[in-house]
Amino acid sequence: MIYFIVTFVFMLIVVGLMAIGVILGRNAIKGSCGGTGQCSCEEKCDKRKKQEAEQQKESIVNIDLLKN
Repeated sequence: MIYFIVTFVFMLIVVGLMAIGVILGRNAIKGSCGGTGQCSCEEKCDKRKKQEAEQQKESIVNIDLLKN
């Protein structure tokens, strides 16, 4: 039971610290393009370009299906 309480308190502290970071307007977590769905890279990587092209093709297909 003590492990549960310690773990719960630790997780509350971690979530609280993340909330403080958001409130203070910290920069987004840096990483590869495409990790969060929002690319913060100035120049998009190949993986992101391919993903956006596929999404655009899907939206065009969906629009064509709606027209018919």
